[in-house]
Amino acid sequence: MRRHCLHGPAIALLATLLSSAVPLIASSAQGSPATSSVASDPDVLGAQRLFAAWIEGQIAYRGLPGVSVGVVSDQELVWSKGFGFADVKAKTPMSPATKFRMASHSKVFTATAIMQLREQGKLRLDDPVSKYLPWFKVKPTADDDGEITIEQLLTHSSGLPREAGDHWTTNKFPTVDEIKALVAHRQAAFPPATRWKYSNLAYSIAGMVVESVSGVSWADYLQQHIFQPLSMTASSVDKPVEGLTVGYGRRMPDGSRAIIPFIDAKGMGSATGLTSNVEDMAKFVSAQFRKGPRGGRQILSTGSLREMHRVRSLDNNWTSGTGIGFGVNRFRDKTYVGHGGGYLGNTTQTMIQLDSKVAVIVLTNTNDSDPGGIARQLMNTVGEAVAKAAAPKPVVVAWDPSWTRFAGLYRGDWGDQQIVALKDRLVLITPNGDNVDTPTTLESLGGGRFRLMAATGGGAIGEVVRFVEENGQVVRMYVGDGYSQRVRN
Repeated sequence: MRRHCLHGPAIALLATLLSSAVPLIASSAQGSPATSSVASDPDVLGAQRLFAAWIEGQIAYRGLPGVSVGVVSDQELVWSKGFGFADVKAKTPMSPATKFRMASHSKVFTATAIMQLREQGKLRLDDPVSKYLPWFKVKPTADDDGEITIEQLLTHSSGLPREAGDHWTTNKFPTVDEIKALVAHRQAAFPPATRWKYSNLAYSIAGMVVESVSGVSWADYLQQHIFQPLSMTASSVDKPVEGLTVGYGRRMPDGSRAIIPFIDAKGMGSATGLTSNVEDMAKFVSAQFRKGPRGGRQILSTGSLREMHRVRSLDNNWTSGTGIGFGVNRFRDKTYVGHGGGYLGNTTQTMIQLDSKVAVIVLTNTNDSDPGGIARQLMNTVGEAVAKAAAPKPVVVAWDPSWTRFAGLYRGDWGDQQIVALKDRLVLITPNGDNVDTPTTLESLGGGRFRLMAATGGGAIGEVVRFVEENGQVVRMYVGDGYSQRVRN
């Protein structure tokens, strides 16, 4: 998965170097009891053993300090486990309860806050940022650029510079006042709504919008409106809390890793200041699968969640995109939403498959662990097994051989369509087209009615197909609201 996350330059050695010896592997107990049928499914248990064998090899051969993982099925954390160490020197085992700097996952929480305020009618996504932050005046690239909107901040289409200073070199993040002073001298890299351009500065500004509209700090807003409703008791913002993993720098040529001290994100908290763990992030992920109006554990309405998960801004090469807060990527013919994060000493990744209601969480305590790659392996092993075990049994309408009578050529003013009977199914093709290798399928609804289905949209996809018979002969085919006459078998 492409990691839409916070990355700094190479980090200088900040403390005593660790021994170059590869540490022994320590594993925690599962973070959630395997009580459900999904968690105890034999294929799921086998996939857990397969992934565990692989990640233990990664830790051993790559010298990774530790990794904490979780797999969510709808509203349940079906598997969670820690590998390696949260503190190598003290040999503190990594566990699902170990806390991490979540880095750019903070952006998803900031976007959620904005959407909550929008549901309350307190702001609009197309509002200019300056409506709530009068001091926000960036030098445009041209006179006709137009004002930057809240939505453009959230979708990385504002054109703003990526950063708000040299904090990746100095490890000193700017305060809110320093960001305000900085903005007046900044020029946008691109006009707004021109191209996808990741920006930590944009999300720092978005957090200030939350504060201006709500009247409370970004950290207090999260505590009141996201952490508390979801019972995320282990989550916080920019605090050196108990249970926080030791962070380690990248592995140097001699095998050593620097120990990274706690670093406050200050005015950039809404872009990178969140602290959480697998158990709490599982609660946030599960909220993405719920439906209904906003209230209580339903922190956003179904409609707002769908808007957040939908691609709003595409990278220029069209390989990935951004919704509202969420990154959107496609692998193996499936679409995933989620986010990555990279803070000094911690890198993280979530992958959420909305159709199967399965998600994976990968949290690591070093800079070079590649949590995106680990997340893909976790999804392709345990995640896929969970999706299969949790999938509802499809209601299959038995094939009726008499349905072959619907096969034939149908003609209308806009062209011909042909129904072809294959083995136990009907398909639709355009006989003068080029879709014979990808025919549209007629899924039976029973009673001689079908649903038109295809991998892509367009036309009447998803609508009902039915046939009209007169004197024992099929004479007409309706596809959605339109129809065509049968001209031959």
